[in-house]
Amino acid sequence: MVYVSVTPEIGLEELYTYAGGLGILEADKFYAASRRGLDYLVLTLLYRGGYVDYEFRNTRPTPRPQTHPVPIHEALRPEEEFTVTLRGEEVHVRPWLYERGNGRVVFFEATCPTWARRLTERVYIEDEDETPYKYILLAKASAGYLEERIGLDKVEWIDLQEAYTALLVLALPGFDRFRFTTHTPGPWGHPVFPSKLLSQEFDADLPGDNVILTRLGLGKAKACFTVSAKHLEITRRMFPEYRDKLTHATNGVDVERWMHPAVKRLVAEKGLEGLDKEALWEAHLEARRQLEELLRRYKPGMRVPDNAPIVVWARRLTRYKRPYFVSRFIEEHNDLEAVFVLAGKPHPRDEDGLRYASMFAALHRERGNVVYIPDYDAHKAKLLLSGGDLLLFTPFSGWEACGTSYMKAALNGVPTLASRDGGVLELLQDGVNGWLFGSDIREFIDIYSDPRAGEIDREEYKEFAGKLSWVIETYGTGRYKEVALNALKTSISFADINRVLGQLYGG
Repeated sequence: MVYVSVTPEIGLEELYTYAGGLGILEADKFYAASRRGLDYLVLTLLYRGGYVDYEFRNTRPTPRPQTHPVPIHEALRPEEEFTVTLRGEEVHVRPWLYERGNGRVVFFEATCPTWARRLTERVYIEDEDETPYKYILLAKASAGYLEERIGLDKVEWIDLQEAYTALLVLALPGFDRFRFTTHTPGPWGHPVFPSKLLSQEFDADLPGDNVILTRLGLGKAKACFTVSAKHLEITRRMFPEYRDKLTHATNGVDVERWMHPAVKRLVAEKGLEGLDKEALWEAHLEARRQLEELLRRYKPGMRVPDNAPIVVWARRLTRYKRPYFVSRFIEEHNDLEAVFVLAGKPHPRDEDGLRYASMFAALHRERGNVVYIPDYDAHKAKLLLSGGDLLLFTPFSGWEACGTSYMKAALNGVPTLASRDGGVLELLQDGVNGWLFGSDIREFIDIYSDPRAGEIDREEYKEFAGKLSWVIETYGTGRYKEVALNALKTSISFADINRVLGQLYGG
């Protein structure tokens, strides 16, 4: 039987077809499922323009489309086109196939008419009136491909990743083996489309003026998942009518993909129980030297002092991830011996995110110990999360569904200083295998309108700054090395994406 995952994005090594954490997660699942021998099929859209990159004039970011590191025709194989109906017109769809073992990823590209081609040009970037049609196209293309090329009788489960893919339940009304996963508590994770438009496109009778896509998925799926235990509690409060239907499968990462070769060799040689903190330290220094080479690409001639920790903040640039915590700390602590690596990019319509990018660029220009990496991607993430000495994970509590960067760092013996949110609470113990700060907030506080958000930020920043100062001063000591060793030992089983695959697919 075939296991199908439908996703708005997937972050394969060869292609910039993704924007953020969901794409990386889906690729990790795909790579691990392929090694397990699962007949695993991922359906998504092909974005020739990728996501977004930025050029900086002084410190002002100017967006431009990405370019693929590997040409599409070299990484993917085209299959025979088929047609779907969209906006009352016939749209030609070309599937592009990526294969690894029994695993396959099929990227759908609209080839004509011209207006339809624009729908699949860039991930998450389109005119607002085009957004419903982009995901209607994904639903109809997925339905056509499954019916004509696979056979619905051969499909064990269709896993719907995030709310946009819930439209597939309208495209396949007779199919009943859907599962639905919501990947964020944030408002953008619960989009709303007009009922009239969806009724016309899918010949369905949908009541009311609008359809909340998350409710559509929750209502039609046989099983519904969140991506951490805390996310489950918050989602049950947001959608109480589906409380008993919801469960959680906390995210993981592909160990093979994210563990640095030096650490991998060490674990293979000594085993987890045979590891000691000095051997891990030596392996880490190999990864750190590689990261230093990367940093010199952004600041030629830069030298990182041996006694200076490399502190990494690497996330999507948006308000709830609180990039202003690290920028404020840098501005207020000139006396600490540390190098700060800031990485990430905003959505071009996120005014807060664009402001943070400008702020990071200014720090890069003005401070000799700050490096900003605006073209952050999976390849650079591997170096940052293995070669850095401390990862900062600072989301506003209640807004991060899970997060996985702290898992990838821990696999490499890199501890994290984290706020109490997402899957952090299932892995990190304060002072044992990392450090925690802030409150564990179990309600969804609107950071854009609730006056409590500012007060929470003020209180949590004090604790964040105090703990970060202490960790920097402790760097390289036996205490620091013990926490780093514990990070690796305690994470390798929990963080493994095979734990998630076993929960979802058995075995």
